[in-house]
Amino acid sequence: MAKDEKDKATEEAPKKGGKKKLIMILAIVLVALAGGGYGGYLMFAPKPAAAEEKLVAGIVVPLDAVTINLADGHYLKLKMTLQATDKAAEAPDGSKALDAAISLFSNMDSKELLTNEGREKYKTQLKEKVIVAYTVEKEKEIMDVYYTTFVIQ
Repeated sequence: MAKDEKDKATEEAPKKGGKKKLIMILAIVLVALAGGGYGGYLMFAPKPAAAEEKLVAGIVVPLDAVTINLADGHYLKLKMTLQATDKAAEAPDGSKALDAAISLFSNMDSKELLTNEGREKYKTQLKEKVIVAYTVEKEKEIMDVYYTTFVIQ
């Protein structure tokens, strides 16, 4: 009977050790997979736009008011201000911004501009055009456009 008990003890001992080894191997594999997955995510995840460009505000340039003909016999009196970045070598000339505004708003129906949603929608489009117009060698010189007067008659 002593032999039977010893045989049972020797049979059970490797099983316990085998389970511990198996658990440790599985834990190592899981940690490696998790680390690899996280590393892959960091490598291939899209980078946020804000992290790519950190624009620092520079000078503010107010522009003269301009009157733009709208399609339905109305007029838009628009005065805006440009927020330059610190990359701007000098105060930006407002001619490109005014040209972008005139080309965007000319012959537009006043009903589109009378709502807050319409005004903000076209402000976003104007801002995009102005930023492109003032980008020199991939350096953005303008970061924002502000309406200081927006009157439809």
